[in-house]
Amino acid sequence: MTTTAPPDTTVQPLRLALPKGRMQDGVFKLLADAGITVRASDRGYRPSISLADTETKILKPHNAVEMLAAGSRDLAFAGADWVAEFDLDLVELLDTGLDPVRLVAAAPTRLLAEGGLKRPGLTVATEYVRLTESWLEKSGIDAQVVRSFGATEVFPPEDADFIVDNTATGATLAANGLDIFDDLMTSSTRLYASPRSLESPATRERIEELVMLLSSVLAARQRVILEVNVTPERLDAVVQALPAMRVPTIAELNRGAGYAVKAAVPRAQLATLIPELKRRGGTDIIVTSLSQIVA
Repeated sequence: MTTTAPPDTTVQPLRLALPKGRMQDGVFKLLADAGITVRASDRGYRPSISLADTETKILKPHNAVEMLAAGSRDLAFAGADWVAEFDLDLVELLDTGLDPVRLVAAAPTRLLAEGGLKRPGLTVATEYVRLTESWLEKSGIDAQVVRSFGATEVFPPEDADFIVDNTATGATLAANGLDIFDDLMTSSTRLYASPRSLESPATRERIEELVMLLSSVLAARQRVILEVNVTPERLDAVVQALPAMRVPTIAELNRGAGYAVKAAVPRAQLATLIPELKRRGGTDIIVTSLSQIVA
């Protein structure tokens, strides 16, 4: 008599790489606002997370994307600049918009003023070797690339003629006497997946649920709930001015006094929207922050 082995119902943990460094605070806050708690110690690299059947590891973003490509991680938060630098075949799931930076070329003011970039045999320092070599070829600048490992801005003028580096505001470059003269790309914190992980229906479903939760927080950060009261004769004018997600909610006030109108509106439009609603007859305007929006 033969027996059939029972199916393997073991749940494979979702392997999530969390960022080390400047990205970490923003990512942890995003997760927390989605109801997901991460508890990390000062020295530990494997924090606990309240997301069921999920294991986490803190990695530098450039290591995280390499581990995704190798298949040892399912998901990772990392900058688009490192995915481009390594030319990796990953799936971008979500642009959080956090930690926006530009990848730029910058040189000492004197070098630019004297037309020094036209000289042959220059040296450029960068952490982004592949992207820099590609840019040099397109720009026609004759320079050899020296790989840096952080603090790239200190290389010129003694150890390099100019640099390629990421910057948020340009303040550090300016403080070191460097002027930006070209942009290579823009970057921000993104959520990436390994293509291999998306091949499993169960893993894909869990990943899609996480993306939905995080997207709901990002959407809520862009909008607020605006409530306004209006008389019957002014209702249409007020509704026409509201940039609602779909259509506003309208409820009749007590004793036929008018209507209460509620809509999720873009936060960035409040400065012009509230005065316009007042001009159109709106009263008792209330603005409330949102935590999540799931369409």
